[in-house]
Amino acid sequence: MAGAESAWRKSRAGNFIGGEWAAAGSGRCYPNHSPWSGEVLGEVAAGDADDAHRAITAAHEAFPGWSTRSPWLRQQVFLRAADILDGRRGEVLDALAAETGCGRHFGEVQVVFALKLLRQAAQLAYQPTGSLLPSDVEGTQAMAIRRPVGVVGAIAPWNASLTLSGRGIVGPLALGNTVVLKPSEEAPYTGGALWAEVLHEAGLPAGALNMVTHAPGEAGGIADAMLASPLVKRINFTGSTPTGRRLAEKAGRHLKRVVLQLSGQNPLIVTRDADLGYAVQAAAYGAFVHQGQVCMCVRRIYVERPLAAEFTERFAARVATLPTGDPRDPATVVGPVINEWALALLDRRVNEAVELGSRVLAGGVPRPPCYPATVLTDVPDEAEIAHGETFGPVVVVEAVDSAEEAVARANASDLGLAASIITGDPRYGLKLASLLEVGIVHVNDQPVNDEPHMPFGGVKDSGWGRFGLGFAAEEFSELQWVTVRDQDREFPF
Repeated sequence: MAGAESAWRKSRAGNFIGGEWAAAGSGRCYPNHSPWSGEVLGEVAAGDADDAHRAITAAHEAFPGWSTRSPWLRQQVFLRAADILDGRRGEVLDALAAETGCGRHFGEVQVVFALKLLRQAAQLAYQPTGSLLPSDVEGTQAMAIRRPVGVVGAIAPWNASLTLSGRGIVGPLALGNTVVLKPSEEAPYTGGALWAEVLHEAGLPAGALNMVTHAPGEAGGIADAMLASPLVKRINFTGSTPTGRRLAEKAGRHLKRVVLQLSGQNPLIVTRDADLGYAVQAAAYGAFVHQGQVCMCVRRIYVERPLAAEFTERFAARVATLPTGDPRDPATVVGPVINEWALALLDRRVNEAVELGSRVLAGGVPRPPCYPATVLTDVPDEAEIAHGETFGPVVVVEAVDSAEEAVARANASDLGLAASIITGDPRYGLKLASLLEVGIVHVNDQPVNDEPHMPFGGVKDSGWGRFGLGFAAEEFSELQWVTVRDQDREFPF
């Protein structure tokens, strides 16, 4: 972590408000621990609602200047930011490993996504901001014009900290909004301070991006401040369904629009004509990338019976060989889970499933701070792991009589984020995709996919709204109807 020492020293100041690093108003801070080594990486400001209000005010004051800045000047900020981030790639990968246990492969995935996000966002300044509309009123010219909303609150998680914080702030900023970011207490640097450093160095004006960090268990005060403030016009949140539901309920009382990307119980369906070797490889990656701590990861695998026995045997054997350990080792596939609470939850849910009759085909025994890649079968529906999102390296395999049965079982879930289908007939795969009640389906791929310009989001209890630069205007701008007449109009009285 030596290469990032200066960055960690900066992050100890914590909050970034009005273009300046600042301690929490209360003077409190908390230690940021590495999930792998347990070492203290730095001290982080324990911000609260008062800090959030200062950040919101700074964002509100910066909005007129940023929103009216010329397209060329706005574009240059994002292009420079991409170059700065790319130049710090090695340092960023080290920081992701130290702070979130992110291995080299998934770290590269995050960095590449962030670079694409910034470079694609640079062109948003030149996108059309409205359209001309036909009017039946003679002499009237009508327009629908998109305008930035003002201050956007972004609440981001720890698991893909660089990617998901970037997704929460870059689109709104590129459209001319200003942002207050609340990163996770588990990733205050890679999900917060790093973005503030990069964008500030790239020339983003003071106050356009503000950040407030908080101690474990103290997120509520900052979120409530965002929800209650009339200056905050939109909020985007990525996290668990229970937390997202509470946030949405509070937002409703303030008539505040929110974008929610929540939990997933993502199925992978393997049809009887699938390439078995490919299906095994795809399932192993989709279930265990970043030790299963990705919202899109495969949680359930449904295999048609003609392939089920051989798939299960080969899949379990493959999973048992996945290297577990230090995330800094490029060979590691399964690194540490984020904290002791997450490790205990995994252990409890696997043990409960076994007590209810499930069989463990691979893994299943904690290796603190890691939990090995684990495959379960014969899991009864009443087991927590069968219906709740278990955020870790555990997957359930089930044989089904038909792909249609797999679709029905997948659709029985309250969650509907992502799904994938491995099949020898892509057209049949598209038919099955049309039947799945999810926001994202990948045919002949696994479900862990994202691109900055795609409409990312779920249905049912997996949230509402869509991230993605191609769709950001729908979420983070207001549509205004404007008319202008070139002549006086006659009125009846």
